Amino acid sequence: MSRVVICLLRCDLRAHDNQVLHWAQDNADFVIPLYCFDPRHYLGTHCFGFPKTGPHRLRFLLESVKDLRETLKKKGSTLVVRKGKPEDVVRDLITQLGSVSAVAFHEEVTQEELDVEKGLCQVCKEHGVKIQTFWASTLYHRDDLPFRPIARLPDVYTHFRRAVESEVKVRPTLRMAEQLKPLAPGLEEGCIPTMEDFGQKDPVTDPRTAFPCSGGETQALMRLQYYFWDTNLVASYKESRNGLVGMDYSTKFAPWLALGCISPRYIYEQIQKYERERTANQSTYWVLFELLWRDYFRFVALKYGRRIFSLRGLQSKEIPWKKDLQLFDCWKEGKTGVPFVDANMRELSATGFMSNRGRQNVASFLTKDLGLDWRMGAEWFEYLLVDYDVCSNYGNWLYSAGIGNDPRDNRKFNVIKQGLDYDGNGDYVRLWVPELQGIKGADIHSPWALSSAALSQAGVTLGETYPQPVVTAPEWSRYISQRPVLIPRCSTKFFRPDSFAKSGKFSGSKAFCFGRAVGGPGLLTFWDQRRDSVK
Repeated sequence: MSRVVICLLRCDLRAHDNQVLHWAQDNADFVIPLYCFDPRHYLGTHCFGFPKTGPHRLRFLLESVKDLRETLKKKGSTLVVRKGKPEDVVRDLITQLGSVSAVAFHEEVTQEELDVEKGLCQVCKEHGVKIQTFWASTLYHRDDLPFRPIARLPDVYTHFRRAVESEVKVRPTLRMAEQLKPLAPGLEEGCIPTMEDFGQKDPVTDPRTAFPCSGGETQALMRLQYYFWDTNLVASYKESRNGLVGMDYSTKFAPWLALGCISPRYIYEQIQKYERERTANQSTYWVLFELLWRDYFRFVALKYGRRIFSLRGLQSKEIPWKKDLQLFDCWKEGKTGVPFVDANMRELSATGFMSNRGRQNVASFLTKDLGLDWRMGAEWFEYLLVDYDVCSNYGNWLYSAGIGNDPRDNRKFNVIKQGLDYDGNGDYVRLWVPELQGIKGADIHSPWALSSAALSQAGVTLGETYPQPVVTAPEWSRYISQRPVLIPRCSTKFFRPDSFAKSGKFSGSKAFCFGRAVGGPGLLTFWDQRRDSVK
């Protein structure tokens, strides 16, 4: 009897360095590469019911599935596509084909994916079909870690990195066959669905986007070729990685890594080759440094399981998080009245992308300045990010909320200083907050500190053409021009911004708000964890 192997592909949408396809090639007469559009991925998020998969990531996914099908066809195969739960689709295929010997897939670490794997194991057990699994989502293999069992994984990234870099070698990429085994006779490949099939409209590409790229392995490999070999941009990555505008300030590998369109081990090998043939410096190392952060958050999820989704986080901290939907709406819509925050949130909404620097700041603002439930931000990012990765997303939000893997207590970003440091002339804010374009230079980061005459000259009316800040923090005053500020609704007197810090009136966990006092506690666009928090 012919041997048929079903290769269930999930976040591994590539033909290169794919252990599932590699194993099936050697252990089957017929190989069925399978992708399932799981309806559970298009429902609401767990806590707040936001759509799980937004239009930017859905389009990127559809492009990636289409690209993989085209690649596999060139190799004598194709990608079978079905809509349905993977465990149900696999059951139907086993029944239909009658000669399935094994189902192979790469292992995941978070609960929803593990539930799918449990269902697959049950289906295969019922039908006497072998399950073959592999670990392939990280740069360093799980079984090679010097922390066994995984409960011994350090809770501080630096300890993890030092141990791994000194004790573990990256496994080489796999050499894949030029031609793949065919599908089982009579099996239809199925149609790739459209945006409309999911009730979504194809998003219009915003010309301001920093990520104007398509999904798929082909584009991922082209991006690496461009960033490494065609332009040598990788050699200055460490200096440019905190940029905000344009395509080339970072590698932008994250969206492709999230869907497995490019292998982290392939990136590693290309870095090694680049360092041999061109140059080795802090920038080339920093790409690997960022890949290690991605590894770390995946291993943290493996260690802690469901706790990465817990309100109290990994540290079981009791923090009185708020669920103020009005404040949250201001944050997600980019209408907080704090231009650097608003610019980043508007970019996310319009493009599905945000810089590493932006992610740190908007997360700190939501959790530390507004005191909102960190899961609101995490689930909003899950909805919108084109490069959403469950482990990196939740790991970073736990970090920003102060309940994750941050060795420093109560780290907070001063979003005014951050704006001045990384958008000193305000060009990024003007790009995404056009109603403030009339404000020149760095003054754009704190329009409430400008005189009425200056605002009038810039065509800005606070509270009408642009919001008053929903909250201000005392530490901002050190970085705001020392000019009188008129506070509407709260006072008819002029005062100097630094009076916040000196008066003691807004001490403790209070922050001053226009109108009220509010209590409150991603390459690689992974969130960069060398967090230079500022007070």
